[in-house]
Amino acid sequence: MTDLHIYGKQKGYRDTEWERPGDKYDWGNNRDLVLMKSKDLIHWSHSILDIDKAYPEWNVGCVWAPELIYDEAKDRIMIYFTMRKSKGKTKLYYAYMNKDFTALETTPEILFEYPDSTKQILDADITKLPDGRFCMMYVAQENPGGIKMAFSNKINSGYVYQPEQIDFEKKSCEAPNVFKRLSDNKWVLMYDIFSVNPHNFGFAETSDFKNFTNLGHFDEGVMKRTNFSVQKHGAVIHLTKKEAERLAKHWNLNFSL
Repeated sequence: MTDLHIYGKQKGYRDTEWERPGDKYDWGNNRDLVLMKSKDLIHWSHSILDIDKAYPEWNVGCVWAPELIYDEAKDRIMIYFTMRKSKGKTKLYYAYMNKDFTALETTPEILFEYPDSTKQILDADITKLPDGRFCMMYVAQENPGGIKMAFSNKINSGYVYQPEQIDFEKKSCEAPNVFKRLSDNKWVLMYDIFSVNPHNFGFAETSDFKNFTNLGHFDEGVMKRTNFSVQKHGAVIHLTKKEAERLAKHWNLNFSL
């Protein structure tokens, strides 16, 4: 998780807008990621990954939006995230976790370079495709900011830029997350439309990662909210029936599958 509280001052948790001076580190200047691990999705371990402390020479401005993917070739969990050094532009980085999922095993490296160095990129999400390639969705802060794709034969490098923006929004959006439907060979792209009021999510569906169908927004199309009304930077994972039933029992929820 991103260790960032945007409204810390307003909520009374600190006396300043940010933990560190904004004139030195700019907006959202957090330096940690939060690592949590569970065998049952109920009981969790907790670790702090302090990027700034591990690499003080970088003068880290912010560390955001971590995601995980298993690298079969290295037999390691790859973590990838958005990072800004000092007051520079946000870029995408990757590294490998140790087997205990408590610390990095490798030094973070650049995952992908955007061709326009004046633009920030952030919020990567990597999906392994049936043909063995990898599709990386990410945000390019163009005007408006939105979701783009890059493809590679390798999980951690070689992503090829594509100019098309694939979301269906007139205003800026961020935080793409892709999940596969279990019923057929279709994938759903979900993203956070932070620029609209009231705040909402957008959805698009694809079977080939070339053509996308607009599924609309929460409660304005086929995608419905059930037990929440406010959402931010979402993620979807698959559960087995046993896992789902165990969670439902723990949280005293009515559930049938």
